[in-house]
This record gives sequence, structure tokens and C-alpha cells, in this order.
Amino acid sequence: MIQITQLKLPVSHNERMLREKVAKTLGIRPEEIQACEIIRRSVDARKREGLQFVYTVRVQTAREQKILARSRHKNVMSIIPEAYHFPPPGSIPLQQRPVIIGCGPAGLFCAYMLALHGYRPLVLEQGDTAAVRKQKVDQFWKTGILDEQSNVQFGEGGAGTFSDGKLNTGVKDKNNRNRQVLEIFVGAGAPREILFDARPHLGTDLLIRIVENLRNQILSMGGSFRFRTQVTDLKVREGKIASVIVNGGEEIPAEAVVLAVGHSARHTFRMLWEKNLSMEAKAFAVGVRIEHPQEMITRTQYGENVPRELRAASYKTAVSLPDGRGVYSFCMCPGGFVVNASSETGCLAVNGMSYHARDGRNANSAIVVTVRPEDYLPYSPSDSSDPLGGIDFQRYLERAAYRAAGGKIPVQRFEDFCLSRPGGPGSFAPCMKGDFAWSNVRAIFPEFLGDSLERGIRAMDRQIRGFSMPDALLSGVESRTSSPVRILRDQGLEGSISGIYPCGEGAGYAGGITSAAMDGLRVAEAIGKKFVNFR
Repeated sequence: MIQITQLKLPVSHNERMLREKVAKTLGIRPEEIQACEIIRRSVDARKREGLQFVYTVRVQTAREQKILARSRHKNVMSIIPEAYHFPPPGSIPLQQRPVIIGCGPAGLFCAYMLALHGYRPLVLEQGDTAAVRKQKVDQFWKTGILDEQSNVQFGEGGAGTFSDGKLNTGVKDKNNRNRQVLEIFVGAGAPREILFDARPHLGTDLLIRIVENLRNQILSMGGSFRFRTQVTDLKVREGKIASVIVNGGEEIPAEAVVLAVGHSARHTFRMLWEKNLSMEAKAFAVGVRIEHPQEMITRTQYGENVPRELRAASYKTAVSLPDGRGVYSFCMCPGGFVVNASSETGCLAVNGMSYHARDGRNANSAIVVTVRPEDYLPYSPSDSSDPLGGIDFQRYLERAAYRAAGGKIPVQRFEDFCLSRPGGPGSFAPCMKGDFAWSNVRAIFPEFLGDSLERGIRAMDRQIRGFSMPDALLSGVESRTSSPVRILRDQGLEGSISGIYPCGEGAGYAGGITSAAMDGLRVAEAIGKKFVNFR
């Protein structure tokens, strides 16, 4: 097969123009192209008056060898596409079906792959199905009534369901797990462009339907699901998992248990630590959500008169401060909403969310500062040997955010943030899911974090003109960027208790929907290598 890279066309091109450009590059007629598959598409915005799509494509033609022999284009090459492969089964018989704790991307994709290969997994989820969960979340945003078991953080689809649904990842992928994840998404109803867009995304409105389709596919392959089922204890015999206890009483025998619990499973982390499962505190990041008019962001990224073919622009920015601290954007949501993402009574956390169309008035992104155990342990009542000090720090900030606006999302203009005063409205209004109130967001943070956020946002103005505009809106607290702990695992991906497989973002091995799903595949492979399937 022939692969062509760096194939550039105006953003207003059509499919015929792409095919003609491919044919011209190869020196053949368009009708000689038997098949043409787009592998990657990105935007080249370096020349604002000549915005282009940049393609990588793979082409089939009867004249492949002659074309390659005569081609002088360095971007034309022969390639043998590689596919994802699940390992052959191991030799240990499974007496019980694998149990997967958590129904986010890691748990869902682990369950999908195990079900596909005959292991009939049982998925346990403390929250509700996606449809019921959406009703609970909508009610919370409207009334403030929180269901601690089923909310923005917990339930079918995990925390990523109420986000922008970004599917790009920086994880190195020599085993083609990334492509496999995207193909599974497409098979569950995702648009095909996620297979090649450089920054693919789904949006909350599509994700809810897609995760329901994934569940139905897993059910059709022999898997099972139980919702409103929280794992409250484990039984361990001779260093091996024997069973899980759910809802404080029922015992489910198990010899392979996947911990795909998500980054907010605080009660579960505490239970696992008390069961002597080895884990460690890790660095994570905290900060604020920042909002700008989407029109301004699109103009700074693409220039004036943006073609209709380009949707709302995104950005990614990072700065290093003189004291060595890094401040960076995270989970940027073009045309999106800031959402109340709380999961505990008396605590308030925010996140960003977009629908697939990304047609909201504002752009928002987390602007966060990395915190390490030495930063947050002074705010923990636990001793330094307790790896859960990061959870204590998250709660410290979230309680301060809750108090700042009486349970509403606290919001502050950047100019007022710099002066540490509540202030009030500016030239544009927030786009939010959940009530908000003008408050002193800066007062939520310890001094070192407030200062770092101010200096970082000011410095980002050198990268994105207008970023530190006085009316930029800050809300807080963004505290759930990643898990504050890592559950240790060996080369076989098992934890210190045999038969337990820490997995995904909550276990400290992923940082987004795609990387969590990829880790779910990896853990499924580890179980497959060890055990005979459960047909």
C-alpha cells in the first residue's frame, strides 16, 4: 500500500479535489485509484489568509510498484499497515468470570475486549445507566440536589461522559491500541472522522448514546452489568483476591478483579489502602476554569474571516514560571460550558463540557498548576506515610470553593482575581451548567497557587493575544484533573494483591478518555495472557 504524507489542500476543498491531488502526486489518473483512506487530517493555520488541511492518506492502485519506483516525492512511501492483536489465551482456568469495578472508559473497553474473546465479564458500577444519570445530573444543575452515587463523576461512561469528549492522546502506541479504541467507538455510533482528525472529539450529547451502545454490545457478547452497585470491601486469602463485597453485604466470588474506579473514587481508595493494596501519592494539578468569548479565541487562532469548514478553534498553552512551577491549559472546551462537577456534599468542583457542535458562546479551559506531595501534605491531617494526602488537599480546596458562593459556582473576572476582590459582571456572561455567583475565587487557594495562576495567565497572553483580558472569567475549583494516587502494579499489571488489576485514570495510568480506554485494552490483554477464557 502507498502512503502519502503532508498532502495540503485549502480548507474549502471537496472529496473530488482530494482525489485529484492524490492522483497528481502519484502521477496517475484519478480513476486508477482503487481505494483512498484518510489516516490523519490536521489544520495548518500558520498562514492566516491561506488556511489548509494537511492529510496523510493510504492509497491502493494496481500500479503500486511502478509508482514507487519512479516517484521522487519524499512524502510518498510503501507501507504495510499493522493491526491490533489480542494475545492467545493463557493456561489457568477461570472458575469465576472477571469482575470489573467501574464503567468509565477503562472499565468499558476492558469489558468489551474480554467479552469479545469469551471471558463474559461482570461490570459493577456504583452510579446509574447513562440515561438515568443524565436525568440526575440535569436535576442537580437545576436544583442543586446532589446524588453522591450518580453524578458528573460517577455512573455509566465515567467522568468523561460530561466533558468535551476529546479523544486525542499523547500516549506512544506501538501496539495499535489507539486505533482499536477509535474503531470500537465508531462501531458504537461515533462519527468516522474521529479515525483521522488530529483532535477528534465526540461531545456529551453523542457520548451518552455511544456508551449505551457499547454496553449493549458487551451484553450481546456475554458480559453483564450491575448498576447502583458499589464495592465496599474485598476479601483476600493468602495474598490473593477471593471475593468483592458490594453495597455493604453481598459477596461476589472473584479471582480476577479490574480496578477501573476513576479519579474521584475517594471512599474506594481509602478501603483499598486499609486492605494493604500498595499505592503511592502522586503529583496532579489544580486551578481554575477560564472563559473567553469563543469568537475571540477563533480569531486569534485562525485570523479574520474564518471559513465555515472550521469549527470553533481550540488552543493549548503552557508557561514555566521563574520559580520553576509550570502553569498550563488542560481539557480545553471550544464553544462549551463550565459545569458544576461536584460529587460530595459540601464540596464544589468544576469541569468543562462541550456538545458535539461546539456552538456555545464561550471557550473554556482549565488553567492549572502542578502540585506535588510536598506541596499538599501540609493540608492533610494524615501522616506523611498515608498516600491519600492529595485527596485531603482536593477536599480542602473544594470545601473552600463551596463556601465561597454558598454552593454555587464561584466566578470572578481576571482583573478582580488579581486584586483579590469579588467584583461583578464584565463585558460577557459565563456559559455554565449549574448556578453561579460572583465571588472571590482567588481566596479559595493558598497564596502560592493564587500567585502562580495570576503570573501564568499573564504570561499566556504572549502566546494568545487577549488571554489575560480584564474580563476573562475565572471559576473554581478545578481539582479533578487526574488521580491523586497511583495503585502500584507489576509487569503482569497486577497489584500487590494477586488477581487485582489496577486500571485507567483512577489507578494513575491514564489521563483522558482515550488513554484510559487504551489501558483498559492493555489490562484485558494481561488477563487474556494469564487465563483461559470463560466460555
